[in-house]
Amino acid sequence: MKKRIAIFASGSGSNAQKIMEHFKYSNLAEVALVLSNNPEAYVLQRADNFEIPSHIFDKKALYETDEIIDILKRLEIDLIVLAGFLWLVPQHLLKAFPNKIINIHPALLPKYGGKGMYGDRVHKTVLAAGDEEHGITIHFVNENFDEGEVIHQAKFKIEPEDTLEVIKFKGQQLEHQYFPKVIENLLKKYN
Repeated sequence: MKKRIAIFASGSGSNAQKIMEHFKYSNLAEVALVLSNNPEAYVLQRADNFEIPSHIFDKKALYETDEIIDILKRLEIDLIVLAGFLWLVPQHLLKAFPNKIINIHPALLPKYGGKGMYGDRVHKTVLAAGDEEHGITIHFVNENFDEGEVIHQAKFKIEPEDTLEVIKFKGQQLEHQYFPKVIENLLKKYN
């Protein structure tokens, strides 16, 4: 039986799309649901384009009820993937899916992680620090932002002439290259 993935995303969803593409014809797994806390998120359109159901929720549904857990359990979700999801995952969801929730972060953790460190904020901080390398981290999710066990890191060199847009592009290329593969390798271990 195919493994089932749920993707949580708050924005555009380019990583979510790469994951949907990767598993579209897979015998191993499928994206069964896309969830978003943002009814305007473009990721919902991407899910629709792949004929993947989506679910929009608010803070109360996530933090004060078991609504999300019930949906995920009913769909027999094997792995939850955070792909640009900006809210902290609540304890009751972590307990319901132990070591089954992963995230991608646009920096080499433990550097440049934590609350409020996402997207351009991370890249601007890296540029301001004058770092010579930058990259991505795929990690398990725990009760703190960006502190879960690291699964995979990939890095690139920052050239002196690199702008914010260039390092953002380089990072996104790594995200798109590695995130679906890391998910696949994790799911193979769940067999």
